Amino acid sequence: METVTSLIRVICSYSCNSCFMISVTEAWEIIKINVVPLEAVQLALSDVAGLTLAKDVYAIADIPAFPQSAMDGYALSFNAWKENKELIIEGEVAAGSSASVEISLQNVVRIFTGAAVPHGADTVVMQERTRTENGKLIIEDDKLRLGSNVRPQGSEIKAGSLALAKGNLLSPAAIGFLAGIGTNSVSVYPSPSITIIITGNELQQPGNPLQYGKVYDANSFSLGAALSLMNLKKVEVERVQDDPDKLTRVLGQALESSDVVLLTGGVSVGDYDFVAQAATACGVKKLFHKIKQRPGKPLYFGKKEQKLVFGLPGNPSSVLTCFYMYVIPALEQLSKKSFGLRTIESRMGKLYRKDAGLTHFLKGQYDGNVAMPLDAQESYRMKSFAQANCLIQLDEEVTECAEGSLVKIHLLPI
Repeated sequence: METVTSLIRVICSYSCNSCFMISVTEAWEIIKINVVPLEAVQLALSDVAGLTLAKDVYAIADIPAFPQSAMDGYALSFNAWKENKELIIEGEVAAGSSASVEISLQNVVRIFTGAAVPHGADTVVMQERTRTENGKLIIEDDKLRLGSNVRPQGSEIKAGSLALAKGNLLSPAAIGFLAGIGTNSVSVYPSPSITIIITGNELQQPGNPLQYGKVYDANSFSLGAALSLMNLKKVEVERVQDDPDKLTRVLGQALESSDVVLLTGGVSVGDYDFVAQAATACGVKKLFHKIKQRPGKPLYFGKKEQKLVFGLPGNPSSVLTCFYMYVIPALEQLSKKSFGLRTIESRMGKLYRKDAGLTHFLKGQYDGNVAMPLDAQESYRMKSFAQANCLIQLDEEVTECAEGSLVKIHLLPI
């Protein structure tokens, strides 16, 4: 019955234009069902590090394309050597040589790592286990076997075989593998382009003495740093005063150029809070506005076609909390990749009490065994957040969490 009620509330949030506060779980569900992965693009292999593969990649040739020496040494016919322990050295094959070489049963060829094994040869002996006398090769390797030190043709991959399946993250090793089989471009889900809009007449840039009545802008720096650590490079920052016309114009431009717009401040219900008004004027459909949580209760989420708009609260701690809890999951869905925010269970480090009705995300320190709530949990205070490596989730019905109790924690990607 509880699940049915929850689904009804989610559905109603569309029809009544989010006329009430929703739960954290409902907010996550609304984001999940409204975020569509970005359209795949074809990019050069040099430009896809950290992206997710959108189409399967198949090998176009056998790799290696020929039997290949794994050592510097001598290529020979194993059976000929078994019958005649002294073989005549004749010629050499270097790596990269395209000359077609063939040996007779009585001959060996000097060969180098990566070179094509000559026709008639099937084994390579390491140079350290040989000696020469009068142009003849004497092998001193009692462990030499047929095929030793030869990489068979197609031993890495056969032509037409699946090399890498869609959904794989393109790590340095994956990219090196694809390059090594001759791939020069792949279909990937691109990184989203993002515009951060910082609103507020009270904001002042760091670096100068603080004017009376002003506060330093921290949000553009914290969000920019978080996106940079996530290797998201297509980020623009705009600063707008509390003016509905100016905000509408800047938001409209951002929706033209970006996949995601993050606004900070102006999202509550004060006389100078114009985010929801500007979003409506720009044709953004409001999906929810206000969540039963602390910090970050007035969080706004909307959508215009496939473009996403998050109205984050102005207090710095609320901004980062909402970014980690809601924006990152949306970015993960857009780009089909993980950005390192992990959720696990831990023991609570000390007793914590709160009122029922709101889910709390507490700034905390996790030491691998317990999660300790930090002091200074107020939404405007960042000193404790600067020391945190996790957010401790206490659900809305919880009023007391005893020391040692199991709690859900979100490990921050820092």
